[in-house]
Amino acid sequence: MRDRLIAGAMVPAGLVVQAQKFRRWYQARVLELFKEVDAVLLPATPCTAPRIGQETFTLDGVEMPVRANLGLYTQAISFIGLPVVAVPVPLTPLPIAVQIVAAPWREDVALRIAYALEERGAVAARKPAG
Repeated sequence: MRDRLIAGAMVPAGLVVQAQKFRRWYQARVLELFKEVDAVLLPATPCTAPRIGQETFTLDGVEMPVRANLGLYTQAISFIGLPVVAVPVPLTPLPIAVQIVAAPWREDVALRIAYALEERGAVAARKPAG
């Protein structure tokens, strides 16, 4: 967190203004989706859960650092403040996650979909051993 705060403090004000304009434009484009659908199901991670201590993963043949890229698919949604529920899809040996994205102030929709997927066994967190 400290690294991110320091990096943010070094961004020139002009770039911050430009980024805010882009965010408003991007948010408006994404919100158009919710005129036709209640929610969108998207990948939440670009790879299965990393093992403890794992520092890299391969995506499309490119070796990438875990820390900087595990949230690759969630950042575009959290960037515009939409309600999201991330749920694990059980795979062997490690799970992968999907995210259920709903329109603003419709957390209830995302949670109901997550619950329905869990009830049908499509998503589940493994119970810890022991």
